[in-house]
Amino acid sequence: MTDTITTADNADPDIRKGMGLFERYLSAWVALAIVLGIALGQFLPAVPEALAQFEYAQVSIPVAILIWAMIFPMMVQIDFSAILGVRRQPKGLVITTTVNWLIKPFTMFAIAWIFLMVLFAPLIPEDLAREYLAGAILLGAAPCTAMVFVWSYLTRGDAAYTLVQVSVNDIIMLFAFAPIVMLLLGLSDIIVPWDTVALSVVLYIVIPLVAGYLTRVLLIRRRGIEWFDNVFMKRIGLVTPIGLILTLILLFAFQGEVILNNPLHILLIAIPLIIQTFLIFFIAYGWARVWKVPHNVAAPGAMIGASNFFELAVAAAIALFGLQSGAALATVVGVLVEVPLMLALVRIANRTRHHFPAAQPEPAGG
Repeated sequence: MTDTITTADNADPDIRKGMGLFERYLSAWVALAIVLGIALGQFLPAVPEALAQFEYAQVSIPVAILIWAMIFPMMVQIDFSAILGVRRQPKGLVITTTVNWLIKPFTMFAIAWIFLMVLFAPLIPEDLAREYLAGAILLGAAPCTAMVFVWSYLTRGDAAYTLVQVSVNDIIMLFAFAPIVMLLLGLSDIIVPWDTVALSVVLYIVIPLVAGYLTRVLLIRRRGIEWFDNVFMKRIGLVTPIGLILTLILLFAFQGEVILNNPLHILLIAIPLIIQTFLIFFIAYGWARVWKVPHNVAAPGAMIGASNFFELAVAAAIALFGLQSGAALATVVGVLVEVPLMLALVRIANRTRHHFPAAQPEPAGG
């Protein structure tokens, strides 16, 4: 997806056609992982107990391997040379970065705190609600990296410019994720060691990003961009979904008792996450409308903030709070609700296309 997608403006295509089997049924896969994980924890508890023994510096080695498997194929897609393309639509990048880093983490914190700590206080014990809040904070501090390419395709977005937006966000994430998380956790009276947060950033952002970039550069230099896109990326395409599903099975093997005892909590966690998703989308999308940003830049830009880099959020929650924590459960609820919500936003974006300027022609030499 390196060219602007052009389809008749008045068409409203089947928005699931551009999605692979995994993306199309992500919520179903997550639900299946929940069932399998709970069953594993209930009937074969020796398995998660044995895996729990493999730890170093409070980091689960099996989980770390699975999370690297999830994140690496996403990071290898990032082309930092694409950042030069920002000159084509600087307004789009201003909107994306401002919403993602100066608005989204703080609205997520505020909405989740109001619902989980105040409105739902009679339904959730305070300590557990605080853990759920921590999970929501981690989701809010991690804008989407990979799935946004799917949402860009489904809204006929400018895929090349989407790559610019994602690449810039990944660079910002290197420096902003840990301070924002520490600030908001501190405001929530949740104390975590700074070195643990820093270790999570190194393990789950820096290492995969550097490894992905070097792999991309070396393979393209040796085999060419066409082979990289059409052969290598297809070969590793199943690594992310397999890693995610196995991670969730393991997580729910530890979470089984919590879920069986508190099934209502899944719904309660989902409510602020759903509100946050729609709020952030309409802030970015409305801002782009006011600034007259072309739809093929505005729609994917709004999708980046509305969706989450949930693989990173799950990884950080497990590293900071453990597999059995409420924080880890909250990040997985984010995975569970993401696809239905984003498909709804794709429909909204496609049906409101006529409110935006048409795509601008590519500048000469650009």
